[in-house]
Order: sequence, then C-alpha cells, then structure tokens
Amino acid sequence: MTKELKQQYTLRITQANKSALVVILYEMTITYLEDAMKAHEDGDERGFKDGIRKARGCIKELMASLHMEYEPAGNLRKLYIFAGKELTRAAIYGSSKELSHVKAMMEKLHGAYEKIAGTDTSAPIMTNTQTVYAGLTYGRDSLTENLAGQGGERGFRA
Repeated sequence: MTKELKQQYTLRITQANKSALVVILYEMTITYLEDAMKAHEDGDERGFKDGIRKARGCIKELMASLHMEYEPAGNLRKLYIFAGKELTRAAIYGSSKELSHVKAMMEKLHGAYEKIAGTDTSAPIMTNTQTVYAGLTYGRDSLTENLAGQGGERGFRA
C-alpha cells in the first residue's frame, strides 16, 4: 500500500461512521491482497507474506466488529474464518490462487456494505477531528489539502 493511499484511508477513517468503517476495512483488505498478488508475480516472498499478514489483520478486525446478536453475523463469521484459512493456505504453499478467491469474496461483500453505508446517515464515530478541504490550487494540475482547525486540542477533549 502506498503512502498516499494510507493517508487517504486515514483521512476517510477520521470522517467515517460505523458502516463506512466496514467499507474501508474491505477496501484495505482488497488492497493488501492485490499487494500480495503483485509481490507473488514479482517473486518477492517477503512482500507476498507481508500482504497476506496485513489482509488477515483486516479480516480479524472485520470479525471482531460483528454483532453476533444479529442473524447475518454468524454467516459472515464463517466467511471470515474461511478467508483466514485460505490466506493461511496461500502463505504455506506460496500460491496466489487462494488470494484470488478471497479477493473475489471480499469484493462482493464490499459492494453489499457500500450500498448499506450509502443509506447510513449516522454521525462520524470520531469527533473533534481536523477538517480537510481539498481542491485545485494555483499550481498547474496539483491537488492540495488545506487543513482547518489545527488547534492544540484537536482529537482531545478536556
């Protein structure tokens, strides 16, 4: 994952509600799977295993966020466990076939949660965060971010 993409995810996380956080986790999982697949193509075993490890971390976070009192949570838990096993198999055998299966599953779940997140009008989870305004500036074709409210209390409440 590139530094710029990490910054974009960080910004989105600070502005996200509960549904949007799940969508972001799916996107991060897919990105890490793509990183692992690319590393496998390039013969980079360390990068391959690192991508798998990070994708498994995202899946563990998705599993931890399940509310088991609701009916679909049990089925999602089973899917996440299956995905974890597939990633373990890929790491052990050095195969990217399993990564493709997990990626396809995560993309379908991402699409479903993206629709759900579009209807969620709840407030962002994080409060007192930095406001970011992005737009084209006087520089030719450059996009800059202007940060507002950079007081000393950003992120903290007294």
